[in-house]
Amino acid sequence: MTEHEAQTTAPILVLGGTGKTGRRVVERLAARNVPVRVGSRSGAPPFDWWDRATWAGALHGVTSAYLSFYPDVAVPGAAETVRSFAELAVRGGVRRLVLLSGRGEEEAQRAEKMVQDSGAEWTILRASWFDQNFSEGQLLAPLLDGELALPVGDVGEPFVDVDDIAEVAEVALTEDGHVGQLYELTGPRLLTFAEAVAEIAEAAGRDIRFRTIPVERYAATLAEQRLPADVAALLTYLFVEVLDGRNAHPADGVRRALGREARDFRDFARAAAATGVWSG
Repeated sequence: MTEHEAQTTAPILVLGGTGKTGRRVVERLAARNVPVRVGSRSGAPPFDWWDRATWAGALHGVTSAYLSFYPDVAVPGAAETVRSFAELAVRGGVRRLVLLSGRGEEEAQRAEKMVQDSGAEWTILRASWFDQNFSEGQLLAPLLDGELALPVGDVGEPFVDVDDIAEVAEVALTEDGHVGQLYELTGPRLLTFAEAVAEIAEAAGRDIRFRTIPVERYAATLAEQRLPADVAALLTYLFVEVLDGRNAHPADGVRRALGREARDFRDFARAAAATGVWSG
């Protein structure tokens, strides 16, 4: 048990505890027998970023929290909401906050500043695009259909494995040495979306293609799928603005936090393909 763990037996609150990163953080903490409170609408007590009446119950008795904002910390108004939550958390006795953020996103960086100014011990996890967006998220269905069409061209992205993010979050929440650190979490190399899809196709043993389409066509597709307006706007923003080359360089956050290299996209693709997720 680390010094930080020994200081308290209070549960660690994991917001977004059923999502891509939060679920894995919960699993890692539980495996260490660290008490965990899952912060979600289905949690006990329930938590909803958009219903402030749920915040106090989720924070009761908590001294550390992982903040994953829904739908994304880059959406308008997220920073102010994060600030209000962080202020309430600190007033209630929370000492440590770990925020999941995004690279090259102005609103996300405003939220980072809110956490840094909250008075809590803080760690920022500024992550690139998730590997698991291809296996668990919005991109899975098109891959199963054999073609992924997006409004993005030959821009390199250092896709990061969500398991690496969860491991960094785990140590930041439970161990000393990570307070005041901003970790840029990426994979070890750049891939375009076309290259990533090619690696998935090879791993899955299937013919899966990538095609660049105009943003107007992509927006129409999202409308046909009846996605919530905020999610559709977020996806369009990420593809059109954030994927403009500003993040086309790997960072060393995983190595700094964990003392090892980040997991490669090819390893992710092979492991995911072995589960049959892209078998159709």
